[in-house]
Amino acid sequence: MKNKALGLCLACFLIIQFSFAQDKKMPSIELSDVEGNKVDVSQLSKDGKIIIFSFWATWCVPCKKELTNIMDLYEEWQKKYNVELIAVSIDDSRNTTKVKPTVDGTGWPYRVLLDPNQELKRALSFQNVPYTIVADRSGNISYIHNGYVEGDEFELEEKLKELAVE
Repeated sequence: MKNKALGLCLACFLIIQFSFAQDKKMPSIELSDVEGNKVDVSQLSKDGKIIIFSFWATWCVPCKKELTNIMDLYEEWQKKYNVELIAVSIDDSRNTTKVKPTVDGTGWPYRVLLDPNQELKRALSFQNVPYTIVADRSGNISYIHNGYVEGDEFELEEKLKELAVE
């Protein structure tokens, strides 16, 4: 009986491990940048860069703090890890007019995409911002982090180091 239970546990463990090992890609969803240009998010990793998707909103204080703190490290990350950060605003259509002034006022050097209908947010099945996803050079989602506390950017950098050597 004990061996059957052990075997069943081992089988479940292997099934779970196999299912998590499957590559999950960014969905093929088209968003607009702040200039109105259309971008398919699934195509952003095609140039071999590691892509950080940082979901935020103009009303989210921790989101803006995270993006501002990353800004101090971003140029170095671009050189060391060949990374690009895409700041995806989930502001609704009433608030999208606040996005560009917020970005301009903070001086963020990131590409900014707008998800006013929260189509990408729904496809990725998350509830709250800030929310960070890292896609490796092949476009596979390799890291997810929800929330922000001071210093999370250093945990993110550790993941970038890992991905840069793969």
